[in-house]
Amino acid sequence: MIALSERPIFTIQAELGAIQQFGRTPYGERRVIDILGGTVSGPRLAGRILPGGADWQIVRSDGAADIQARYTIETSAGARILVDSRGLRHGPSEVLAALARGHKVDPALYYFRTVMRFETADPATDWLNRILALARGERAAQSVRLDVHEVL
Repeated sequence: MIALSERPIFTIQAELGAIQQFGRTPYGERRVIDILGGTVSGPRLAGRILPGGADWQIVRSDGAADIQARYTIETSAGARILVDSRGLRHGPSEVLAALARGHKVDPALYYFRTVMRFETADPATDWLNRILALARGERAAQSVRLDVHEVL
């Protein structure tokens, strides 16, 4: 059985740009959402999200969003951490429509999970190079919250 840390090792609150629509490709409906900034807070890591990352999504024929995000965390001490996050978001069509309109939706009504890997050269945070993390997400109109748990 796979175990997760009981409490999040940190929480990410990322501010997002407008959805850029690229239309339906052979893989599905493509869209890109710029990551404008944000915060990282928690018992194992604190800092900010640097502007310049993005979330590349494919909305599949079944309505699920296949998520691939890459961005950078800068710790309070100035260390930089690369984040590679891949996941899924899906739920009932009426719930997804409410999210698309920017409404606040209880995250228990939809599935939003990402698997996260990290890369850093900083000795104080190099423990991140050797873990996998699983995050439970919550989407808001112009932001996303990720409660990040270490896979034990």
